Amino acid sequence: MRHHSGSERRATVAPEVWTGRARNRVQWLAALGGAACLALGIEIAVASQWTSGIVALVMSVVGCIAAGLLILFGTLAFVHVAVKVDKDYLEVRCGHIGVPRRRILLAHVVGAEFEPSVTPRQWGGWGYRWRPEQGTAVIVRRGEGVVLIMVDGRKFTVTVDNAESAVRAIHARLKPTSMGPVV
Repeated sequence: MRHHSGSERRATVAPEVWTGRARNRVQWLAALGGAACLALGIEIAVASQWTSGIVALVMSVVGCIAAGLLILFGTLAFVHVAVKVDKDYLEVRCGHIGVPRRRILLAHVVGAEFEPSVTPRQWGGWGYRWRPEQGTAVIVRRGEGVVLIMVDGRKFTVTVDNAESAVRAIHARLKPTSMGPVV
């Protein structure tokens, strides 16, 4: 019977679940703008001495509240992202309530690449993005990310801290038949 030291055992056994996060504190400024717009709509509704008619008042209140809610929830959804790599899938959850969420079966993945510099400028801003030449992405900040290559050739990019270890975790879970294109 062979005895394994603790460090030798840890080196050979991959964690069952890899998790990572990325945050963007700048998004809170946009969320504050949305909250201010929402507050303006409430202020107009409650304290206004509107003399131009009820239709103009309702349009102003509804417009401010709708714009405020869209800005507020649209920005809070991308304040941070959580990535989880399990034995069967990669899951990306955005914001505090985890919406939008994307779950990708690793059986549909042929490879994963480390991207050292992903920027919002490359993708047209922060958030859930699609570019015909680049694929789909969840971008919450500038920095390192993971690029998944799907069986059908599409790509999915996500910004996450410690992306190199995420790529290693994905490669460890890919089936040998899915490691490259079938010729």
